[in-house]
Amino acid sequence: MNREGWINTTWGELATLEYGKSLKDYQKSFGKIPVYGTNGLIGYTDKPLCTYPSVIIGRKGAYRGVHYSAVPFFVIDTAFYLKPKNNNNLDLKYAFYELLTQDINGMDSGSAIPSTSREDFYSLELSLPPLSIQRRIASILSALDDKIELNRQANATIEAIAQAIFKEWFVDFSFPGATGEMVDVGSVGAGSEPAPTRMIPQGWRVGKLGEVITNYDSKRVPLSSRERENRKGIYPYYGAACIFDYIDDFLFDGVYLLMGEDGTVITDDEKPVLQYVTGKFWVNNHTHVLQGKGPVSTEFIYLLLKNTNIKHIVTGAVQPKINQGNMNNLPVIIPDTEPLKAFQEIIKPIFAYILEIEQQSESLTAIRDALLAKLMNGQIFVPVGAGSEPAPIKPAPTNNKTNGAKNAFTNDAPTAICGHT
Repeated sequence: MNREGWINTTWGELATLEYGKSLKDYQKSFGKIPVYGTNGLIGYTDKPLCTYPSVIIGRKGAYRGVHYSAVPFFVIDTAFYLKPKNNNNLDLKYAFYELLTQDINGMDSGSAIPSTSREDFYSLELSLPPLSIQRRIASILSALDDKIELNRQANATIEAIAQAIFKEWFVDFSFPGATGEMVDVGSVGAGSEPAPTRMIPQGWRVGKLGEVITNYDSKRVPLSSRERENRKGIYPYYGAACIFDYIDDFLFDGVYLLMGEDGTVITDDEKPVLQYVTGKFWVNNHTHVLQGKGPVSTEFIYLLLKNTNIKHIVTGAVQPKINQGNMNNLPVIIPDTEPLKAFQEIIKPIFAYILEIEQQSESLTAIRDALLAKLMNGQIFVPVGAGSEPAPIKPAPTNNKTNGAKNAFTNDAPTAICGHT
């Protein structure tokens, strides 16, 4: 293991965490400056708060992510951004990757809402390689991330096609076989404000979400961080908004829709936080576990909820929550069986293709994460060539221990589509 020139330090010696600021109308802005919150990109604005590329670190919420912006950006008050103390010895893209190895969600200030403690952040220890090695490591990992981002963009386009079909059929009611015969059903989806009278196709009806879903919340089993630490494995452990960990067993196997129950439950445009998942996985008690029922498919429920404002069913002033009763009572329009079956024939291969791309991204992510750990601790060292091109990476001797990355290529590899930002 060659670590010549590496120094042992703390993040407090390298950088400060700068507070974000409140900002209005970033979701409606046509500006080109990205706006970040605790879970990532949430909108755009006209003027940056941070005038250089840097790292964004979640400040509030059950899940507080680490993100990187390659352009100047704005951070709202649910997140921090990283400001280096000395620009000459820290590559900020390398800083992003190093912070992915840190347990940011484990740093809690102890307030009612989980919050990142700046003091705990500053005490985090790390081994920092020379700047040339930092840049080489960042370029290796960025190559994988660039492909993952291309896949994300492709899936966003494909899902937009699915959303457009859903809207044409079930919002505009222009579906194959539509006769144009409509019935008045009164208010639909009334929340804090009265909903307008709706006309829906003959044979359709207004019902409750609970009528068209099967709920598996009773099968959830939360595990503490200590329990998960002793049960490391290949199966994802899901929370309200994302994968929290990987453990040695699974509770569910198949296609399911996860809808945030408490903590991160509502997006900035007042839609539910959703994760469409397939494969073998475990779930904690912060997300509802759902499937479609009868002719109503899980994919239909996903697209339906992506188009549903749920602000009026969120309770809890400090910790937002969508309880099972409020979720089940959410008013929805329930189509006739024939259009549901026809829609599923069209939408099923679209979702299969999305999941295929997502699985490729998860394999790439597993490779990146395996490389990340080894590059950061010097198990793989990266001598930089004398010419314009860096020298190839060289693996250091290993103890032949395996890690979860190898499982990214097995049939057990799970896949997820996260319907939030």
